[in-house]
Amino acid sequence: MTLTSARSTGPLATPRRARRRPLDADAASFTSGLHASWLRRNVDASLPHGIAMLETAGNLDNLRRLAGESDAPFRGQLFADSDVYKTLEAIAWQVGDAEAQHPEVMRFYCDTVGLLERAQRDDGYLDSAYQLGEGDAGPWTNFTHGHELYCLGHLLQAGIAGYRALGDDRLLGVGIRFVDLVIDLYGGPESDVYCGHPEIETALVELYRTTGDERHLDLAEAFIRRRGSGFIGEGVYGAQYYQDDTSVLDTDIMRGHAVRALYLNAGVTDLYLERGDEALLDAMKTQWDDLVGKRLYLTGGTGSRHRDESFGDAYELPSERAYAETCAGIALINWAWRLHVATGESRYLDAAENALYNVVSAGISVDGLSYFYSNPLQRRPDHGASQEESSGRRLAWYSCACCPPNLMRTFASLQNLLATSGGDTVQVANYAASSIRLPRIDATGATSTDESADAEAAVLHVDTDYPASGSVTLRFDDAWAGTLELRVPEWSRTGGRRARLIVDGEPRDSASANAPVDSGWLRVEGPFAADTVIRLELDVSPSLVFPHPRIDGLRGSVAVRRGPLVYCVDQTDNAVDIETVDVAADASVVEVSGSEIVGGFGPLLGVDALRTLPDPAAVSLYSSTPEPIAGASPEAAASGPTGPSGAIPASHAEKARLILRPYALWGNGPAPAAMRVWMPRASAPAHPTPTDRTTA
Repeated sequence: MTLTSARSTGPLATPRRARRRPLDADAASFTSGLHASWLRRNVDASLPHGIAMLETAGNLDNLRRLAGESDAPFRGQLFADSDVYKTLEAIAWQVGDAEAQHPEVMRFYCDTVGLLERAQRDDGYLDSAYQLGEGDAGPWTNFTHGHELYCLGHLLQAGIAGYRALGDDRLLGVGIRFVDLVIDLYGGPESDVYCGHPEIETALVELYRTTGDERHLDLAEAFIRRRGSGFIGEGVYGAQYYQDDTSVLDTDIMRGHAVRALYLNAGVTDLYLERGDEALLDAMKTQWDDLVGKRLYLTGGTGSRHRDESFGDAYELPSERAYAETCAGIALINWAWRLHVATGESRYLDAAENALYNVVSAGISVDGLSYFYSNPLQRRPDHGASQEESSGRRLAWYSCACCPPNLMRTFASLQNLLATSGGDTVQVANYAASSIRLPRIDATGATSTDESADAEAAVLHVDTDYPASGSVTLRFDDAWAGTLELRVPEWSRTGGRRARLIVDGEPRDSASANAPVDSGWLRVEGPFAADTVIRLELDVSPSLVFPHPRIDGLRGSVAVRRGPLVYCVDQTDNAVDIETVDVAADASVVEVSGSEIVGGFGPLLGVDALRTLPDPAAVSLYSSTPEPIAGASPEAAASGPTGPSGAIPASHAEKARLILRPYALWGNGPAPAAMRVWMPRASAPAHPTPTDRTTA
């Protein structure tokens, strides 16, 4: 077995059949702004906090007991080891070449890798729950919920990160020894085994990209091809929950446990990227279309049912009961990135961006020390919950702590999603203040592998405070002969919006100063001289969003979006009771004068509203008389100022101004407060015409 070069690639190495090539791990870095602040928060707050929580929760003692270094009883979930692995992965991607700058974090990394080496059985097996006798009848007795292969997947991803980012192959060696055991036990054609919780599939494909060992890819394919055979069976929640009701190729809807489904699809897409079976990609595209067309929350959240953390029926997207697990948002980003690499299409990046800036960003507090597990789009003022994952309040940790370390490893590796390349073209996939080392282009226009000093690549410097604004400035520090493609998100090229492109002070389209966009990409042909400056202006002006009419719980509602950011009305920003107002029919959305950029995301927004229900107690829960609403007829208004059931008709509705903040930043106050993304929409205007006044 020959390992690929250490420190060469990020979490996704270049697949055989990629339409777009991920950049090398050290080719891109954040320089300032929101994304750089996320990295600082990760290493200064979240990682030290996470390490302390792993100690408190018992994850580390479980492993120490295996090594004979503790007598503490087993604590935590059967898959407690996976939280340790995700934390190690986060440290590897975060620290990289800056090991000396983070001695405490690196001490934990080195100590824990050594602990795992000591805890591993001689045959390669490593799972503290089963080695300590906590899991059913012993190892390999519960593939439905045992999570042994799931944990191995996260172990492999941590080992790959340590090898690629730190040049340390010790943890990778632990993972490979465990995989060798699994291949011996379950790699043959006579086996029907696969894991109830997908995750190992994508990890095995990435292991293959690291080792070149076809057995690793074969095992990933076996697990994927076997799925749907009924091996997992009905389990607790039914076969669909485990994506075991039908084969991958025969599945055309997103169903079951959201995180499992999205992790599985990332692995299926990875398998396509190596083996090239077009049927796999077709199945993924079909499921993607079902997801974004029928089962995706505005925030990028997935999963509408709490009982089994699953996708619901088509258009079943309740706001207050949205599960929208943070881990599912992360899984969506991972799957979308692979689909982009496979196809080059920008629509997958649009969805990944939406998830990142909304559901994923909402999953962590501004100080990086507390987390949401589920991410509803509405919180009622008297919300109560019997389960910690639906508390409506961020918690420092969870008994099922999958989300916090998943967030840590995600933020630690975001720089790898900044750009891709294909031939002599670089696609700027995501916008952040950053530096991107461009591929070398030889005299023929092809990408060069010449690493000599006289073939130095140019660096593209990106200056922006995106997503707070849509202004992006790109500057070449040296001449470069390639072509740039700049992603123009759907929200900046629909509804009459256009992206503006200016090169060295001159509009590229001199007639309109607007640049044409092809399939979400704005193509800027080179060659470029040193210090060439390109300015891209994306339209982030706020706008109203209306739901599909078949989403029953959202009929008559409206939401607000500004660029990639979904906004919400948070009670902490408003004096008026947000449960008593409707957005006016003629409402316009404006930036609040004098408001600063909130948390690096964007300004506060204001929207015209009508106060239509001053006292909920004044309205019957059910009535035989239609309730007049804002915009009701004069006949309805004639029954009195509050109408027959207590509502206020249009002639008496009070004007109000709702203040909205980015959804990513809701719930950061000292106590939970009411919040909603989707707001009821009145049929009356806030600014009636003279005719309206006469009628009223």
